[in-house]
Amino acid sequence: MSRRRHSRKARWGCLGVMLLFTAVCCAAPLTGAISAVTALQAGTQDDGIAEGGTAADIPPRMLTAYKKAVQLVGRHVPTCRGMRWPILAGIAKVESQHAVGRNISDHGDIRPKIYGVLLNGSGAGGNTTVFPDTDGGRWDGTSRGERAVGPFQFLPSTWDGVGKDASGDKKADPHNADDAALGAAIYLCGSGRDLNKRAQLGSAIFQYNRSDEYVANVLGWIDQYTAAAKGPELKNTSGKVRTVLEAALAQRGLPYSWGGGNAKGPSTGICCSPSGKSGAHIKGFDCSGLTLYAYAKVGISLPHFAAAQAGYGRRIPARLGKSALKPGDLVFYAYAPGRDSTIHHVGIYVGNGQMVNAPRPGTRIRLDPVDAMPGYAGGARLL
Repeated sequence: MSRRRHSRKARWGCLGVMLLFTAVCCAAPLTGAISAVTALQAGTQDDGIAEGGTAADIPPRMLTAYKKAVQLVGRHVPTCRGMRWPILAGIAKVESQHAVGRNISDHGDIRPKIYGVLLNGSGAGGNTTVFPDTDGGRWDGTSRGERAVGPFQFLPSTWDGVGKDASGDKKADPHNADDAALGAAIYLCGSGRDLNKRAQLGSAIFQYNRSDEYVANVLGWIDQYTAAAKGPELKNTSGKVRTVLEAALAQRGLPYSWGGGNAKGPSTGICCSPSGKSGAHIKGFDCSGLTLYAYAKVGISLPHFAAAQAGYGRRIPARLGKSALKPGDLVFYAYAPGRDSTIHHVGIYVGNGQMVNAPRPGTRIRLDPVDAMPGYAGGARLL
């Protein structure tokens, strides 16, 4: 596999002081990926992922390939347990950024093809070992040595052992999204791992790339995608409201970053929160950065201040109670409810008493009850 590492840079966040009250912007970012010790909801490490989950940074055709591979892998490794699409997404995120920027045909062919550096021991791209050519350039386009190929960055010699046809053209091609995802699933399953177990999942990833840093990075992305996949039912929402909710829910599992997030997505935050927590080295969202991002998906531009966001749309007074909230509404919290200038936190209501929430530094974006935060200050309906 490839030995590349991906660095991510982002831009400023927000902070404000109004009437002597700190306007706390809440949201969350990540450094490379979420830490391997991410604590999700109790039990989520040991159960499966319902179909229908999504994540904002995965091209739909690639997500289809990951889910298809999960359905097919049992034919090739019947004793494998716990394979799920966030595992494949975590690998592909680190190896190729989900082939973003390439054209992915309906059949799954990826063009231009994705090639890693030539593994000739030159040191370029971090390679220090010579890998002699094994495929005559069939997959990696060169007979001068080996280089990793496709969205899952297989060496041709490894692909020769795990490559299978998943696209139906009777050819196993590492440059095809479906074939590559199935090959990765087979490789990770080994002789029959139980990937529900964290230790076995870590061992599978280490086999893919023998680096503890790599394992932590991939596990972090798996945790993020797992969190994104476990979402509330949105069957009764549609249109722009659904777009906003899906955009926000897809960020669950990301760490909170003070001042992080913008209309384009997660970004590195700034220093420092009233408690002295810095987001300067954390890429993600704070609370108002998350709402800003989600509403940008439907063309609504919001400021990066929780209190300022209360001035948009139709205000829902706190005196009407939380039952007045509807999915997609902004939910506010204030030091002095009734005085909007003291609003310090905002979430997005998803229904059934829950909101998408980036609570505070040191936490991650998650679903919380609306009652989880003190100082309920009503909401705002923008759609």
